[in-house]
Amino acid sequence: MINLIWLLMILIGFAFAAVSGNIEVVTQAAFDGAATGVTVCFGLISVLVFWMGMMKMAEDAGLLARIAKLLGPVVGFLFPDVPKNHPAMGYILSNMSANLLGLGNAATPMGIKAMQQLQELNPDKQTASPAMCTLLALNTASITIIPTTLIAIRLNYHSANATEIVGTTLMATIIATLAAIIADRWYRNRALHKPPRIQKSGNPGMKG
Repeated sequence: MINLIWLLMILIGFAFAAVSGNIEVVTQAAFDGAATGVTVCFGLISVLVFWMGMMKMAEDAGLLARIAKLLGPVVGFLFPDVPKNHPAMGYILSNMSANLLGLGNAATPMGIKAMQQLQELNPDKQTASPAMCTLLALNTASITIIPTTLIAIRLNYHSANATEIVGTTLMATIIATLAAIIADRWYRNRALHKPPRIQKSGNPGMKG
């Protein structure tokens, strides 16, 4: 569906440009956008490689294990329907640890692995389980102590103080995470107190 939306937007843009006689503007914007994308990617590589290496060192030194141990009770509260020793818990903890350090690229694979493990626990394969919804909400609005990717982008564009966003980013992500948790708890409680559906019988009643 997303691919279709983007395709329609591109086609509509080309159509309006052709009608207004500005097709060369669209062509130039496409080339400029491609060049900017490559430039930004190259600028991000060094910073992301550095922080990925730092994360690997932290993992080898046992720092991530300590963070995961500290987050254990919180994760147990947020995911009460996931067994404590299930592999999904390990991936969830890794995902949250990476998000805390602003390493979205490292957090994404862990999040996908966690979703796959949660799907195995899901009794209804056609509908997302409460634990899957909780993980999605937390991954989207995760508390970020160091917004590594944003700092890298600001450095790439020669920001005078690339790290000045740390405080505001931390406050914004804390508020977003609290809102996500409150919404998740509310919907969980609503689902628990929702009366079960009464299935209609397929056999018609006898008429006298």
